[in-house]
Amino acid sequence: MSMDRAACAAVDRAACAALDRAACAALDRDDPLAAFREEFDLPEGVIYLDGNSLGALPKAVRSRLGDVVAREWGADLIRSWNTAGWITLPQRVGARIASIIGAGADEVIAADSTSVNLFKLVTAALAARPGRRVIVTEPGNFPTDLYILQGVRDLLGDRAELRVMEPGGLEDAIDGDTALLLLTQVHYKTGRIHDMGRLTATAQAAGALTLWDLSHSAGAIDVDLNGANADLAVGCGYKYLNGGPGAPAFLFVARRHQALLRSPLSGWMGHAAPFEFSDAYAPAPGIDRMLCGTPSILGLSALEMGVDIMARADRRAVRAKSMALGDLFIRLVEQECPGQFILRSPRDARERGSQVSFGHADGYAIMQALIDRGVIGDFRAPDVMRFGFAPLYVRHVDVFDAVATLKDIMDSGAWRGAAYQTRGAVT
Repeated sequence: MSMDRAACAAVDRAACAALDRAACAALDRDDPLAAFREEFDLPEGVIYLDGNSLGALPKAVRSRLGDVVAREWGADLIRSWNTAGWITLPQRVGARIASIIGAGADEVIAADSTSVNLFKLVTAALAARPGRRVIVTEPGNFPTDLYILQGVRDLLGDRAELRVMEPGGLEDAIDGDTALLLLTQVHYKTGRIHDMGRLTATAQAAGALTLWDLSHSAGAIDVDLNGANADLAVGCGYKYLNGGPGAPAFLFVARRHQALLRSPLSGWMGHAAPFEFSDAYAPAPGIDRMLCGTPSILGLSALEMGVDIMARADRRAVRAKSMALGDLFIRLVEQECPGQFILRSPRDARERGSQVSFGHADGYAIMQALIDRGVIGDFRAPDVMRFGFAPLYVRHVDVFDAVATLKDIMDSGAWRGAAYQTRGAVT
C-alpha cells in the first residue's frame, strides 16, 4: 500500500512521510503523544477505533477502584465522605474537565448523565428567558438531545416550542422568541464541527442562550468554551475522557449565569447546606446548585483517572494528531477501496472531529467482519460505518493496518458471510 505526495501532504503537514507501513511507524516514533499509549490497557491484536463511543481502559483505574473499594469503602466505610474527600469529588473532577474544555474550574461539575444534565439546563434556560419559548436545534442531532427536548416540550406545553432546522437555516431561525439554541458541537454520525463562536454570538445577539453538547468533542478537539463565550454545555465521561461504560457526565454553566439559573431537579446535594437537613430547598451558590442526588463515587473515581490522563496531554498536539490520523484514513480507504464507500464526514480536517464516517449499504456486515478480525469501529443506521481516532492511544500504523484489513475483507467478500448479517442489540 502506498500514497502519492499530494495525499501525503494532507496526512501530516509537518512531513510527507506516510508512504508505507514503515513510514507510519516512523511517524509514531516521532509522535509527542506516543508515551500516553502505555497508560491504557489495550488488548493484544486489537486495533481500537471506537473511542468515540467508549474510551479504552486506563491502567490506573484498576488500582484506583481497588483502593476505593477495599480501603475507602471496605475499611473506612462512611468516614470516607470526609477522610477520602468523596463529598467534593464532583467538583474536583469537574475542575479537571474544565481545563480540557476551556472553562474555569468553578464552572464545571461532574454529575449524573448527559441526558439528565440536558434536562436540567434546558429547563433552567427556559426559565431564565421569560417571555421566550422557542428552542432551536437541528434534525439528526444526537437522539438523546432531541428526545430530552421533546420531553421538555411535552412537559411544559405551550411554554416551550421546538424549532428543528437544517444547519444552513439555524441562524435564520433564531429570533426574538428564541430562548435557547442547543447543538452538538461535533455531530455524532458525520463528525462535522459546528462553529461554536459564530453560532453562540448569533444566538446571544438575539437575546438567547446557547447549550452545547460536547460528548463527541471533549478530549478530541481543542474546545474553548470561554473563548467562544458559551453559556451552557454538557458532555459525557465515557468517550474520549475514558471514564468507563456509563461514566458520570459533566455540565458547564458560565460564571455569569450561575446565580440566575436554578436546576429543576432540586435534590439535596444541590442545597446550600445539605447537612442542615432543612425542609425548605435553597440552591447552593455557584455551580454546586446543579448537583442533584448522591454522587456515584465508584464512577467518579474511575472517571478521574481518565480525565487526569487527558488533562496532562497538550490540547494542540491532540488536535493535530487527530486531524492527521483522520486524513490518513480517508486517503488510504479511497486509495485501497476505490469507489466502494461514500465519505460521510467533511474532507477538510478542520471541519471534522476525531472520527471518520463512510457510508455503505452493507456497512453493518462489513463492520462486523472488521470487528471479527480485531479492527473495532461501530455502525450507525442506516448505512454509516464510524471510525474514531483517540489520539492518546491510536497510532499511524493502526490506521494503516485497519485499512489493509478492510481492503482484504472487501476484496475477498468475507463480509457476505451469514454470521455478519444478523444485527445485535448494540451496533
